[in-house]
Amino acid sequence: MGLLDTILGRSKPVRPDLDQLFSLPSAALTLQAGAGYTPTGLGSVCFAGVEGGGFARIKRDVQELLDADKDRSGPPVTFSQDAYGYTWLLAQRAPDDTAALVNDLHAVNTLLQDGGFGPHLLCSLLGFQDAEARPLALVYLYKRGSFYPFAPVPGGAEKRDSPRELQVRAVLGDDLRIEPDLARWFPVWGAPGL
Repeated sequence: MGLLDTILGRSKPVRPDLDQLFSLPSAALTLQAGAGYTPTGLGSVCFAGVEGGGFARIKRDVQELLDADKDRSGPPVTFSQDAYGYTWLLAQRAPDDTAALVNDLHAVNTLLQDGGFGPHLLCSLLGFQDAEARPLALVYLYKRGSFYPFAPVPGGAEKRDSPRELQVRAVLGDDLRIEPDLARWFPVWGAPGL
């Protein structure tokens, strides 16, 4: 960053650090002990719409990589597109195997990044629920290198439970790099895995 950037108030964006995802298994334990949320075994990766042969090859590579795991039951990944045109990849594991699910999400992000699709990556999320089956996601913002909690109000209405999100932030403050700018805690309505 140069002097002109400092004078004009520009800053360098945080470099994505996919290894931050590996802090999720310990954060899941903290979240369970501190707030009563358990993993659902669902996680997803969101990226801007990508088409073409290069992306088809990456998609095939992702499926082959995750299909290679013989300990998995059910389909390893499913692809879908949301109402906003974003593509979602949903990965599934047993709810008690958060580490394997995080490895899957990391592998998908790495394949997309190494395949030249890094600028299209938006976020990854890991799903949780409490004893009342209220959903919660820990969302990793790829371009910010930080996490935030997203707690939609159950029932299908696009409302979020901000007090729950702030409670989760307080519980996980020592486990994850939490996004400090609350304006960047974007809602991920209808995200697969939530």
